[in-house]
Amino acid sequence: MTAAAAAAVALVREAGLAGVGELLVDPELLASYRHDQAAPGLLASGTPAAVARPTTTAEVQAAVIAAARAGVPVVARGAGSGLSGGANAIDGCLVLSLERMTQIVDLDPGALTATVQAGVVNHALRDAAAGERLLYAPDPASYEFSTIGGNVATNAGGLCCVKYGVTRDALLGLEVVRADGEVMRVGHATRKGVTGYDLTSLLCGSEGTLAIVTEATVRLLPQPPAAHTLAASFSRLDAAGHAIAAICRRHRPSMLELMDRTTIGAVEALQPMELDLEAEAMVFARSDAGRVEGAEEIAALARLCEQAGADLVLTSDEEAEGRMLMAARRLAFIALERQGSTLLDDVAVPLPAVPALLRGIERIAERTGVLIGTFGHAGDGNMHPTIVYDHTDADALVRARAAFDAILALAIDLGGTVTGEHGVGLLKREAAARELAGSLDLQRAIKAAFDPHGLLNPDKVPWAA
Repeated sequence: MTAAAAAAVALVREAGLAGVGELLVDPELLASYRHDQAAPGLLASGTPAAVARPTTTAEVQAAVIAAARAGVPVVARGAGSGLSGGANAIDGCLVLSLERMTQIVDLDPGALTATVQAGVVNHALRDAAAGERLLYAPDPASYEFSTIGGNVATNAGGLCCVKYGVTRDALLGLEVVRADGEVMRVGHATRKGVTGYDLTSLLCGSEGTLAIVTEATVRLLPQPPAAHTLAASFSRLDAAGHAIAAICRRHRPSMLELMDRTTIGAVEALQPMELDLEAEAMVFARSDAGRVEGAEEIAALARLCEQAGADLVLTSDEEAEGRMLMAARRLAFIALERQGSTLLDDVAVPLPAVPALLRGIERIAERTGVLIGTFGHAGDGNMHPTIVYDHTDADALVRARAAFDAILALAIDLGGTVTGEHGVGLLKREAAARELAGSLDLQRAIKAAFDPHGLLNPDKVPWAA
């Protein structure tokens, strides 16, 4: 047993975690908190000494103080839906699960803001806002079960971020517990504010390595009108790329998505929709600009797709029909997941490089002999190459990891980044270190300023080591 593990066990036995909310120490229960949803068979995960499940900031504070006194690492966790291993436990650590912190503290229609605890599910906040005819815009694909705290930890995006931005764009302020147990509020209650360094934006995306988020104050928007929808099929990937580039130069749709031929085939196999299996790409778009303006924008997008060489373009101004047109895109990951274990990647490149990224991914799939289906947010260049493999086969694991590493290298070579919205975690530590080679010393200095003893999620991002 390591010294840290021994200290954690002693911490639990000596009841040093009094006042932290529900405390789990049963081995069978602890096993369910060992890892998130990332890369079966490819990432290590330890066994925590205990799991604390607080309901208040004071209980989070008590847990962090007790762990700091004992020198025990703390791994914060939301719904466990992460895709980078950011919530994977360390042997002997304290997992701090915020899943019971589910209170919507305040929703102010006049100020267009909401303050929520970290464990509030994204969908619950969206529903509460909709009850006031308002919109909480960030909509990651996991919005039905991922939490606001987890969304903040990774700066989650989603299908509508091409128009409305990612989690950071909706954040006004945070309440956090620092590594020494101090409770701190950062940000502003106002819609604008530039006093001091922007610590809210710094903490958003920090994956629990700087502080534990307990509350978030977010901006809300007027609820947009019903959307108009487009789906277009392209026999050539380059033509789809030209259409996307033309759309982004002239319009700002509320959604602009793409999926490649491998994904098209997987969706059709899962749920027959008469999709064109010869198509190299499908593009999906929505406009919520209004009944008249939205119809005009979708018509303009349809013309741009046709001019770029689309073989088929379908549009609709009916919400039910629109959902049917979008069904193929929404089934993309589920369809690939049905074919084996999945390693869902998350790279982003400049918009003109999207076709080159997709062509490169096809070549990587051929070279490594693995199935890779790619879909994602074409409007901001954030693609999700999804590697399908057998996690019980040692050779398949090696080839899957080789394909994954090659995709990360390709994204960097194209002027992109190794993660657009899923985070670094354990999965991309080495690749992130290469991408940030020129600033790692500064990253480490920031980490040390917030967490001088290195107890908050210490083995994840490379500058946290």
